[in-house]
Amino acid sequence: MFARLAAVAILAFGLSACAGTMDYSEMPRPQGRSVVRQEGQKAMQCAPYAREHSKIKIFGDAYTWWDQASGKYARGSAPEKGSILVLYNYAGAERGHLAVVRNLVSPREIRVDHANWLNDGSIYVNNPVMDVSSANDWTAVRVFNLQTGNWGSRVYPVRGFIGSDRDIGDDPKPDLVASLDGGNPEIRTLIGEIY
Repeated sequence: MFARLAAVAILAFGLSACAGTMDYSEMPRPQGRSVVRQEGQKAMQCAPYAREHSKIKIFGDAYTWWDQASGKYARGSAPEKGSILVLYNYAGAERGHLAVVRNLVSPREIRVDHANWLNDGSIYVNNPVMDVSSANDWTAVRVFNLQTGNWGSRVYPVRGFIGSDRDIGDDPKPDLVASLDGGNPEIRTLIGEIY
C-alpha cells in the first residue's frame, strides 16, 4: 500500500510541472454554466449554433439534420469530441435538438454546448448529458438542468452523432487510462496499476 501511495505522489509531483501549460478552460466543470443572451439580441437557435461551433455545415431545422448528413458526414452511435448530438421526436415528429459534444467525461457522460435548450434564448456551455439507455448505446439521454442544478427528469431519444468517425456498433467507451497518460508508457503503467 505504501509503495502505491509513493508512486502516486511521485506521479503527481512529476505532472505538476506540466500544470502551468494546461488549458483549464477545456476541463469539464461539474455542473457547466449558462450564458444568457444580452438584452436586444436575437435568441440563438440550436441549429445555427451547432453549425457555427462545429465542422458540420448543414442548414434547416434540427429534426432534418440526421437525414441531411447521410452521404455527406459520418454518422454514428458513439459520441466524439466535436460531433453533433442529435435528439429527435421528443415533442412531436418535427421537433429535434442539436448539441456540440465538447468533452467525453466517462463512457456514460459527455459535456455539450448548445443553444435555446430550455426555450429561453440562452447558450448552455459545458452542459452535462448522461446516457441512460439500458444497453449503454447512447439511444436515450438525460440532460443536466443548469437552472435547477439537477438532472432533468425527462429521457430524450437520440438519433445518433453526426461527424462521429466511429461506425455504428463500435464500442463508444474511451480509454480513460490513455486520456490520462499523455502517451507516456511509464505513466500508463503507474496509472494502470492504480486504476
